[in-house]
Amino acid sequence: MFSGLALQLLNGLVGRVIKRGTLTIIDAKGRSHSHGSGAPHVAIRLANPSLYWRILTKPELAVGEAYMDGELIVTQGDLREFLQVFHQNKSNLRKRPFRRHLASLVKKFRRFQQTNPIGRAQENVAHHYDISNDFYRLFLDKDLAYSCAYFEYDGQPLEDAQQAKYRHIASKLRIEPGMRVLDIGCGWGGMAMYLAEHLGARVVGVTLSIEQRDLAEARAKERGLSDQVEFRLMDYRNLSETFDRIVSVGMFEHVGAPHYNEFFLKLSDLLDDGGLALIHSIGKRGEPGVTGPWIRKYIFPGGYSPSLSEPLIAIEKSGLWVTDIEILRLHYADTLREWGRRFAVNRAEAARAFDERFCRMWEFYLATAEFAFRSGGHMNFQIQLAKNVSAAPVRRDYMETSERAQREGRQGLPEVGPSSVLAKKTAP
Repeated sequence: MFSGLALQLLNGLVGRVIKRGTLTIIDAKGRSHSHGSGAPHVAIRLANPSLYWRILTKPELAVGEAYMDGELIVTQGDLREFLQVFHQNKSNLRKRPFRRHLASLVKKFRRFQQTNPIGRAQENVAHHYDISNDFYRLFLDKDLAYSCAYFEYDGQPLEDAQQAKYRHIASKLRIEPGMRVLDIGCGWGGMAMYLAEHLGARVVGVTLSIEQRDLAEARAKERGLSDQVEFRLMDYRNLSETFDRIVSVGMFEHVGAPHYNEFFLKLSDLLDDGGLALIHSIGKRGEPGVTGPWIRKYIFPGGYSPSLSEPLIAIEKSGLWVTDIEILRLHYADTLREWGRRFAVNRAEAARAFDERFCRMWEFYLATAEFAFRSGGHMNFQIQLAKNVSAAPVRRDYMETSERAQREGRQGLPEVGPSSVLAKKTAP
């Protein structure tokens, strides 16, 4: 009787939420309940009656867990199409009065969800990044770039798009040979090695992942870059040197909103007076919020994708100049789709190394993350920062000039035209 009432309430809720696309729910007794209209047409089977109440009360968490446990089975369409329907109607769910009040309550406690002091930050990083280097090789590009690629044209191969991302970021940093560069959250070292190999920089990369540090060191040695690139297992907050340039790609999401002031004040301390910094991070449209409960529990504990206003407020308090902002909208959606495709190709190998539930978790993560960018309001931003107003040229054409020079294999700082004369000035 209780499950019957829960099923009735669940169908009532789904009927009010699903407006775009068609979702058919097949209950544990095999009965079909259809909602919405139009493509895509998706059907799911809920194998366990207990799911009715769990999904009704905690939809974002329960749906992911049910798929991981094999209790939610997609019987028509595929997982991507199911998540497409879910995400393109997600705003309707959040508009429901109960969900709106619950979200408001959860926001009051978000500070506790995003606290990443020294020590806990390393534990949170290890949860995701110290799984296995071989696992990430199953779906990343050859250089192991685990962040949004930059697609210069539709259909560009992932390997090329990740190198394009390096070029694009490097163009904003205006690196000259011999400059000291700090890479905060260096991952497996791809960005750091690119800056050393192609632009002659001397790079210090810091990470909290043991697996990443060890492999980055081995890769630098193989490429003959050990004298130019140093990788350290340490928290950026423990650094005391200063650098000509600072770059951080895909790390800011792990800082946590309570630490934004701390992050940018430390960045200011680490940056030379005439230096430039570039922060590349996931963000989202709209007001500040919270990390989804499934992502927070299973994928990125302590992680958070900020609204653009949040780092900007902290930057204002740090005294740094915001010298450029660029929004990358659908680049990560395309990156994630390619990661998902590669993971599917190598799924059997992942299942042998881990288990079926682990593979389902990653399938769900890669697909739901893709639609967070494709239709859920997520994006990437790149913020260029400086201490001195004249640290970068006053027009953005220097970026394309630099990217072209890098494509042609030319090292060093390209000349700038009269429109960018301030770039020639040194900090006072």
